[in-house]
Amino acid sequence: MSISMKNISILIAVVLLPLCARAIRISSGPYLQNVTDNAASIVWRTDKPATAWVEVAPDDGTDFYACSRPRYYSLNIGRAVIDTLHTVTLEGLSPDTRYRYRIFSEEVLDRVPWHINYGGIAASDIWQHKPLTFRTLNPAGDSVHFKVVNDIHADGETLADLVKGITPDNTDFVIYNGDMVSWMRTEQQIFDDFINLSCDKFAKEVPFFMVRGNHETRGEWCTEYMRYFPTPTGMPYYTFRDGPVFFVVLDSGEDKPDDDIEYSRTSYFDDYRTRQAKWLEGVIASEEFKSAPYKVVVVHMPPVIAEWHGIIDAKNKFLPLLNGAGVDLMLAGHFHQFIYTGAGEKEPDFPIIINSNKDVLDINADGNRIKVDVVDRAGKTLHTYTYPGKK
Repeated sequence: MSISMKNISILIAVVLLPLCARAIRISSGPYLQNVTDNAASIVWRTDKPATAWVEVAPDDGTDFYACSRPRYYSLNIGRAVIDTLHTVTLEGLSPDTRYRYRIFSEEVLDRVPWHINYGGIAASDIWQHKPLTFRTLNPAGDSVHFKVVNDIHADGETLADLVKGITPDNTDFVIYNGDMVSWMRTEQQIFDDFINLSCDKFAKEVPFFMVRGNHETRGEWCTEYMRYFPTPTGMPYYTFRDGPVFFVVLDSGEDKPDDDIEYSRTSYFDDYRTRQAKWLEGVIASEEFKSAPYKVVVVHMPPVIAEWHGIIDAKNKFLPLLNGAGVDLMLAGHFHQFIYTGAGEKEPDFPIIINSNKDVLDINADGNRIKVDVVDRAGKTLHTYTYPGKK
């Protein structure tokens, strides 16, 4: 039986098509989120739907391949998640411990209820490069060093200058204090605006803690916020402690009344802030808060310069709880300019540093003091504030 050239061409195409198909690849990340003293979340994207897992090893000098390393999977109610956005939460970790990690995604070609066909696997490289690492937080530690950036609004050049030189050796974490974007319209836009740059500069090995600003509440994609920035509470407001500092992260919400025409009958932040205030009341009553040497509150819109409704509402609901609670410092943004108010100068009984959108706060805290340097994008220190330690 003879085979025509046309049939031979078809046969070759059928055989080679799977081999020529573009392999799955990691398109963004990974980046570290939700790091605590015993857990961490690792987030990344692939260009095709896949399952995902992370291999973890202590940074103890052994070869990564000395033994089989524990695997943590992306799961949801007992099933592996198949998606292009992957979040794997590592649990049962030890405080103040550096871990090595490697990410994996296995492409899902097609699936039916009883079977899945898999494609290739994309993974972070540990053959040519050292494995990526991260450190868990240390609530019993003597010191912490972190940086704060806010109101970038997708200005990549400014962001690159402000986070330049951040490494695991000189920075424990970064706080993004709101309005890193002007809106959340698509997943790709969020990554393009600041996450991809953060991954390139530091976020694969130094975590950032996200504070929601009023602009992260806007856009078609804003309700997907928690998928990209997981927290211990599952909400944009949460707490964590590293070294002598207990951090309270608040979500001040939108800046205008809920019924403003701009929100098209989709904004309900007055009730949201009321429920958040009940949560804050519980935090302040907790032993974790009371026993911490320092209490630092981080919020995008501060309870001062209260002329617009959102700030007025947040001030009325949060400030009565925070005053008298022993807050040492509040860090805020929103106004795109540097503003400082000392304790008792206005209604808050604690100092507030409102950072501009062109500077970074470089903060060190230990048993003697909290020291805040306000540094511009050229690396020049503009202001320094020191708050004495408590004996």
